[in-house]
Amino acid sequence: MKTLRKAVRWSCAALVPGELILVLCVAGGVRIAPAVRLATEPAMLTLAAAAAVLIAVDHRRHGRAGLGHRAAFVAAIADTVPAPVRKLTAHEVFLSTSFLRWVTRRGPHGVRDGDLPVPYAPGQTATMYGFLFVCVVETVGFAFLIPWPVVHAVTLVLDIWGCYFVIALHASCVVRPHVVGADGSLRLRYGALLDIRIPADRVASARREQKFPDGKLAVVDENGVADMAVAGRTTVLVELTGPVRFVRPLGKSAEARAFRFYAEDPAAVVAALKAGAPSAYLASTCPSASGPVVSASHAASQAESPGWNCDRR
Repeated sequence: MKTLRKAVRWSCAALVPGELILVLCVAGGVRIAPAVRLATEPAMLTLAAAAAVLIAVDHRRHGRAGLGHRAAFVAAIADTVPAPVRKLTAHEVFLSTSFLRWVTRRGPHGVRDGDLPVPYAPGQTATMYGFLFVCVVETVGFAFLIPWPVVHAVTLVLDIWGCYFVIALHASCVVRPHVVGADGSLRLRYGALLDIRIPADRVASARREQKFPDGKLAVVDENGVADMAVAGRTTVLVELTGPVRFVRPLGKSAEARAFRFYAEDPAAVVAALKAGAPSAYLASTCPSASGPVVSASHAASQAESPGWNCDRR
């Protein structure tokens, strides 16, 4: 069984680049030999059958361990399919759904009544449209410069997909904002690449703090701080009462004790987090049983001060 599982995992890892090569060959007009087609179809069927057997066995095992039907199925998929393949597949699906949501103007994803959406996409709009302009210029330029039909077709497919990817990535950032929950929880996202949920009781403090980190997305430094910069900039620091585990874009797990992220309106985020819920929006300067009650506008103005960092009770 271990040998079968290892073979299926390696085959799944090779499936994504293999499909990409096949699409490029078809788009470029490359004739695929009949022997290759005859060998590919049985191999795909064998892989599908082996994966189905492993998923069924793992589903039964996780079910006996006490997991529900859905949880057991998710755990079985995780046991069989490598994490990078799962993440890449899910990312492509979420990119498409986010693009459709953006085009149809259906509003932000995952925002319920009482939640506070926290946009971050405006901070990268100029950069993303700059990338899109470069992609369009490259597509048009290569279309006129490359004389070989097969290379021309392959390059055209890649360039068009690149233009779509830039638009869809930005669209996913627009429709998947950060969210401060009605219960005071925090959900940090970057498009379809990253989704971190922080319970309300884990949020110790929040303050405005502008930084310009140069690391990769959600990489945890030696101090346990994960940076989620947009256009190389963060504006809010949230410190936690304990570490929070999350999954990075390619499936690697990480653990952080604080998060720096970019918010278009950092004062509103800090105020909502310190209030414990967006609807309260800072009813007092420092939450306490006997503290003086002040107006929301006065509290929000105090929240804009970087030095105001009262711990939540």
